[in-house]
Amino acid sequence: MAKQLQNDIRKLESELAANNEIKTRQADQTALDIKNMPFNRPLTKQEQADMGKLKKSVKGLVVVHPLTAVGKKMGVKVVTGFAPKAF
Repeated sequence: MAKQLQNDIRKLESELAANNEIKTRQADQTALDIKNMPFNRPLTKQEQADMGKLKKSVKGLVVVHPLTAVGKKMGVKVVTGFAPKAF
C-alpha cells in the first residue's frame, strides 16, 4: 500500500514538472512574439481604465501587465501596449 502511494507521488511529481516546463516554454514563446512587435509604449491610466475602447481602436494590440508571467519574463515595469503600428 505504501509503495503504491510512493509510486503515485513520483508519477504526479513528474507530471507536475512536465506541465511547469510546458507553461514556461509557452510564456517564453509568447514573450518573444510580443517583443518582436514593432511598436510599444506604456499605457496611461485613462487608457487602462477604458481598455475595451482602446483594443477596439488599435488593431492587433497586446497589453502586458507587469505581474503576469509574460510581463515578468519581459521585465515590464508598467502596463505596456504592444502593436504592429503606432497608436
